[in-house]
Amino acid sequence: MSEAAVEEQKNPFAMSLEEAMTTQRAIRRLKTDPVDDALVLRLIELAQKAPTGSNAQNWEFVVVRDRAVKERLGRLNGLAWRLYGGLGRRIARNDPPMQRILDAVQWQADHFADIPVLVIACLRGPRFAWPRIAATSFYGSIYPSVQNLLLAARAAGLGAALITLPLWSHFLARRALGLPRAVSPCAVIPLGWPKGRYGPTTRRPVGDVVHLDRFGQQPYRGATASEIGS
Repeated sequence: MSEAAVEEQKNPFAMSLEEAMTTQRAIRRLKTDPVDDALVLRLIELAQKAPTGSNAQNWEFVVVRDRAVKERLGRLNGLAWRLYGGLGRRIARNDPPMQRILDAVQWQADHFADIPVLVIACLRGPRFAWPRIAATSFYGSIYPSVQNLLLAARAAGLGAALITLPLWSHFLARRALGLPRAVSPCAVIPLGWPKGRYGPTTRRPVGDVVHLDRFGQQPYRGATASEIGS
């Protein structure tokens, strides 16, 4: 066993934050190999380090391994995917890269119950639909923790992705998970050892997405951060 492999076994989170960020991608094709409970709990422990509104720390995480529960969530996912996926195929019929993404989502839908672990990130407390700022503030307390979990999964070599299709009906998702009305499911994170591999991602230059003071003012257009700083 190589020194790197030995070190990874000792500390699965030794990867630098920059490497985890620059090589993170949604991994949907997962092996059926088990994922250790202690590793899953450590991921959630790191997720808990994220900030929440008013420091409420009102997360709840449901870890699903039971096949019957995964099948129920898989049926909800499949119902949403048939509509979303069919529409996506028509829109992306001349877009091969998007077709490959849709193929991966289809694979995930077809093998949903075989995914080793599902982590459902939830929040305790009332979720108001109006005014809109109330909803955005509510979800602002869960997504930082979800990103922590995703980055920790990347560092540990696990495949993961944030999905929401199984939650199209909060009522049915609550029934599947036994959630009380005071707890809202916000995101589903399938976890497992990847069939594919991580690697550098392709993104637009940062100058293309940065607007200075007002939208449309893009003095850095086409430039990367390193080019701007040089």
